[in-house]
Amino acid sequence: MNDIEKELKESIEVKQGLLAGGTAVIKKMARVMTDRLKAGNTVYLIGNGGSAADAQHIAGEMIGRFKKDRKALPVLALTTDSSVITAIANDYGYDRCFERQIEAFVKKGDVVIGISTSGNSQGILRAVRLAKEKGAVTMGLTGRDGGSLKGLVDVCLQVPSGNTPRIQECHTTVGHILCSIVEKELFGDFETPKKVT
Repeated sequence: MNDIEKELKESIEVKQGLLAGGTAVIKKMARVMTDRLKAGNTVYLIGNGGSAADAQHIAGEMIGRFKKDRKALPVLALTTDSSVITAIANDYGYDRCFERQIEAFVKKGDVVIGISTSGNSQGILRAVRLAKEKGAVTMGLTGRDGGSLKGLVDVCLQVPSGNTPRIQECHTTVGHILCSIVEKELFGDFETPKKVT
């Protein structure tokens, strides 16, 4: 088996593991997001590196569109304002970059989703702790054992792998599933063609 086949086979196997053990958690995450958005709350996403890209990807699909033309949804990635992030990192240390933004924006009933492949990112953990103190619903996307994040959040999806690329691939897939379910629940079961650009 060559490297390409090995990587693809491993990716498929991890997704099969997620299918076997993660569907109930994904449904719960989608229900939380749907209920909170219906109630007028905001969903915030946080992550570092590839997980920051996942946070931005999910927010982009929800503010823009996923499969249908509909009202924009208040789903924000707190990973995008370089001036805010660098100011906080410079003045308080990088581990407080998301915590300070949670302090500024999050209200009771909002949702905060922390994305961390290890579940042990100190910046994510600090932000989630504060979000809980403020009355937000907290959720996590993480890897095999969930790290410290598992014990902090209200709902945690653990991808059954310790391999960072495989975990991130599943996080992207789960993000798409969440977007699809939330969109359908809030706006009905129809699809509009997406323009190819």
